Amino acid sequence: MPGSSLRAKATFAASALLLAAHLPAGDASADTISRGAAVVEQWCRLCHVHAGETQGSDMAPPFEEIVKRPGHDEAFFVRFLHEDHFPMTTYRLFEEEKRDVVAWLMSLK
Repeated sequence: MPGSSLRAKATFAASALLLAAHLPAGDASADTISRGAAVVEQWCRLCHVHAGETQGSDMAPPFEEIVKRPGHDEAFFVRFLHEDHFPMTTYRLFEEEKRDVVAWLMSLK
């Protein structure tokens, strides 16, 4: 359904902003998390399903599941985004985009 994809994107963006609004002082800013969410939505959502969506055999798991795996802390994701990660498509993100994506991922914990 064409509307369901748009609805999922809107829900995702709203969730990212709500999470960012409730961060303790010293954590990533709402702007940083929002920018990370936008990068993920543009590039990573081509393969990763949104939380609550049915995961087909050709889709990767939702990030909400990935961040809860043992060892998947901030250092892991920083390292991960600086390496090629096959079979995933490797996108050449700018350093600030990588930082924003990591901040967004950490906001999901």
